[in-house]
Amino acid sequence: MSDGPGPAGDPGFDEDYRALRSGVGVVAQGRDVLRVSGADAVEFVQGQLSQDIAAIAVGGSADSLILTPQGKLDALVRVSRTGPDELVIDVHPGFGEMVAARLARFKLRVKVAIEPLAWNMVALRGPQAASVAEEARRAPGTAVAAPFSWNGVSGVDLLGESPAVGGEVRPCSAPAWESVRVEAGIPVMGAELDDRTIPAEADLLDRAVSFTKGCYTGQELVARLDSRGNRVARRLRGLVVGLPSPGVAGSTSSTPAPGSEIAIEGKVVGAVTSSAWSPGLARPVALAYLHRSVEPSSIVEVRVRGPVPLLDSGGAEARDAPVTAVLSAEVRVLPLV
Repeated sequence: MSDGPGPAGDPGFDEDYRALRSGVGVVAQGRDVLRVSGADAVEFVQGQLSQDIAAIAVGGSADSLILTPQGKLDALVRVSRTGPDELVIDVHPGFGEMVAARLARFKLRVKVAIEPLAWNMVALRGPQAASVAEEARRAPGTAVAAPFSWNGVSGVDLLGESPAVGGEVRPCSAPAWESVRVEAGIPVMGAELDDRTIPAEADLLDRAVSFTKGCYTGQELVARLDSRGNRVARRLRGLVVGLPSPGVAGSTSSTPAPGSEIAIEGKVVGAVTSSAWSPGLARPVALAYLHRSVEPSSIVEVRVRGPVPLLDSGGAEARDAPVTAVLSAEVRVLPLV
């Protein structure tokens, strides 16, 4: 749990935030990148991913989902078509090997090669990103220039062996980007997205699923939920954190750590997945999956716990650490800013 507006000792935080929101900034965001190529590449990926891959023009990009046969999430990826028979798939760092293994598992009697690429990514964020990226996309080290747009946050991602932008673009810190990401409600692998996630819970269907293409792995659950109005047991929501509950310690600027329980009238209804200080709201904010019975504008309690020791004095696993603060928060739909 941290206190105060922005990271302590980071005098550039506010300037970074303003660049990402109203100008342009560079954010360090690694990506794992794969190339899928061969005579059957497009047809093969079309049968594995939720997006209409065949409809992506050469030079175009689109977000897509890789699902389990039961319709739960393996990965949120981006697919870029770099040639008639060649696709580049990029994913949050640490998940590339899993994506490659998942695709290879279904690669039967097709002319397809799947290989990792030692590429880097330069993430430009802010409303002026497109103009800055125009020159950078023509540089020899850039192979893909993919537009980024999510809940009011815009930018361009440059991928290749050595993508670069001019020195006049402000490098922005990870905490500043995290503030923008949480405010906007942009989910990421390993935090909001894991193997328990149903795509409708994180509002991924409109941007990453085609309902007019042919069959793909995991389609049955997606189609069944869509026909029922995507009524899922939980939803990704935003929290704007307010005052601590009466009689319980805690700062008005306390930021609840991921994993903090969320309760209404003593009943646990969800947990925090990400949190940050919001310069836009001058409050701590968080993302959380909440039970569908929790309506926007509801006031909930966020139970912040202290550090959890790995072992107790007897060598057995320790029980949950005690609650050190109970914070009040308002539930809101995303984006928060």
